[in-house]
Amino acid sequence: MSLDKPQIVREAVALLDADGLEHVTLRKLAARLGVQAPTLYWHLPNKAALITAIAEEVLTPLPVPPPPAGRWQDWLIDLAQRLRAALLAHPDGARVIAAAQLSRNMAAVSEIAMSTLVAHGLPLREARLRVLTVERFTIGYVLEEQAPRPDVANFDVAAFTASYPTVIAGITEYFQDGSTADDLFRDLVTLIVD
Repeated sequence: MSLDKPQIVREAVALLDADGLEHVTLRKLAARLGVQAPTLYWHLPNKAALITAIAEEVLTPLPVPPPPAGRWQDWLIDLAQRLRAALLAHPDGARVIAAAQLSRNMAAVSEIAMSTLVAHGLPLREARLRVLTVERFTIGYVLEEQAPRPDVANFDVAAFTASYPTVIAGITEYFQDGSTADDLFRDLVTLIVD
């Protein structure tokens, strides 16, 4: 069987989607492809290279919004929402991006975001800090969204509510009008950008 890197990476993403990052190994990938693990080393020399290749695929294609005619802040918020959607499209998508080494596609997102902010008059240092903050917040937010949920079968909601009444009131107030996790992300990233 003749393999090429794109075929191997597509199958690695399928393995990620089926079993999660913990189960993505070169050995399991080789078994899915019907080859011996050493065959893959021609294309991916180690697990770090495999994770980076998966990251490239997760971010391909990340639809970047057209350059802003109006506020760069709204454009950056839109970009963050698109990045979040790309990460959420795959189980452990955020963990893959966080673990990737020198992802060209993530660098491309940073490049277009920073250059867009610089073109709108921000100094390079400020553009870089804003873009990194938004990217890292987004990845961290999705890491939390994709984290395994604790077993709450024996969770004492009444005791938690009594101990943390303001936290519960804030959660209840925010979501009472039908707001969603998507709304919460948008509101948080808007607060960061503004």
